[in-house]
Amino acid sequence: MAAGYLEILRARHAARLLTGTLVGRLPNATAAIALVLFVRAEGGTYGLAGALAAVYGVANAVGQPVLGRLVDLYGQPRVQLPAAVASALAMAVFAFSGTDPLPLACAAVAAAGLFTPPLEGGLRALWPSVLRREEQVHTAYAMDAVAQEVMFTVGPLLVTLCVSLWSERAALLVLNAVGVLGALSVVLSPPSRAWRSAPREAHWLGALRSPGLLALLGAFLFVGIALGSITVASVPYADEHGGDAVYGWLMAALGLGALIGGSVYGARAWSGAPERRLRVLVALLAVCYLPLMLMPGAVAMVLLSLLSGVFLAPCIACAFIIVDRHAPGGTVTEAFSWLVTTFTVGASVGTGLAGPVVQAGGPLWGYAVPGAAGVVSLLVLLATGRVLAVPARSGVVAASSENDPNRAAEPRFSSGDRA
Repeated sequence: MAAGYLEILRARHAARLLTGTLVGRLPNATAAIALVLFVRAEGGTYGLAGALAAVYGVANAVGQPVLGRLVDLYGQPRVQLPAAVASALAMAVFAFSGTDPLPLACAAVAAAGLFTPPLEGGLRALWPSVLRREEQVHTAYAMDAVAQEVMFTVGPLLVTLCVSLWSERAALLVLNAVGVLGALSVVLSPPSRAWRSAPREAHWLGALRSPGLLALLGAFLFVGIALGSITVASVPYADEHGGDAVYGWLMAALGLGALIGGSVYGARAWSGAPERRLRVLVALLAVCYLPLMLMPGAVAMVLLSLLSGVFLAPCIACAFIIVDRHAPGGTVTEAFSWLVTTFTVGASVGTGLAGPVVQAGGPLWGYAVPGAAGVVSLLVLLATGRVLAVPARSGVVAASSENDPNRAAEPRFSSGDRA
């Protein structure tokens, strides 16, 4: 398993691109907790903190595909770095102005979310130009999905460290400054500077004109709902079984399960079409959510939480391959950004949906939401099977016009047999 990942990281520029992207995504990974802590330190209510975090999330969901399209049109350095700087400056305005006046605070937080650079989509667009074999690209997608779990686990710890060493304001400023440095490292790399999108057909829908991509996004909306609802349903359960410490263990187990699943999934090459494999993975994901409704003691519940996360990262990694297969030519970064947006919106919907459900029926019904959402996601994939079976293009590209600044016409990989 380790050998496969080490082979990826030993490829020229690969470690720099992965590390720079993870560091550049720190502000996004830590935004929610950093905003809540800062607003509370300023004397604001939890309601205000949650509202500002929601403003950031909505603006981020809007900005990712828009900036992704601009990256496809104008290249990575001309979009990613200015966006990172603009986002950091907007968050600095909020950090120094505080929550009063409120309109300024909302505008600053919205701008910070809107201009968050689409580094995730950018990295996935770069992998085919850095890794010359198709199976390496697919392993890199799995490693990317695992790295997301690491970032969203380590990020909150970095926020609390900055707060303990300095202050809540300093946490906002430092993490956003570090994020700019990460984006700078990526856009100054030779692969990022050389990357050019393939010629694209002018169309206002952009990547969304692909029926296969729309089907995938519809399915992943419900995967996001499942994940968002678990975070809410676990709160009342933890209150009844030990408090905040138990909640922390439940969330850590969920992330650890995703790390384990993604690591194992990416360690081997898989045969067959990824669209069929995704249906199996989503079915397993839904099945593993259902035992949470048993709500056993804390130790057993932690183990069930770990199990519920095992198939999340493999689902995401498989979805990356499908996005690449179905994105219309010249829209690869935008297409990946739409996946990020859809998953984020789904998680927000899940959080909002689980709240009233838990209020009405307790944690048992709250844990029913992720299982139901997983089943609906599977049904979407089954209902759109014919659409997903017809890729818009032939799959992962190695040194083709999608990644070649000279737009050389070279053959693509075929993703039909190995994924």
